[in-house]
Amino acid sequence: MASSEILFSLAIVSIVWGIVSAIVISSYVSQRGIKINILFFRIMVLKYIHQYHEMTRRERGRPGPWFYSYIISMNLALVLAIIGFIIRSR
Repeated sequence: MASSEILFSLAIVSIVWGIVSAIVISSYVSQRGIKINILFFRIMVLKYIHQYHEMTRRERGRPGPWFYSYIISMNLALVLAIIGFIIRSR
């Protein structure tokens, strides 16, 4: 298996972890009374993440762990994909 394929596989795993984080975040804000729009979930997910950030910061004094989980996983997926493309183009 080429190193670029490994990096792309890791990027996909990071994206899946980001999706799991977004679902958990949406569940959290839903339990706090925010209505989740399932039809436009992909568009509204950033709004729910922001609401989660604000809610947990008010409740605990800092953002919740799922906020960081989402941010780190999506940034990691981006970096891994870019490195994979760079390696593949050589």
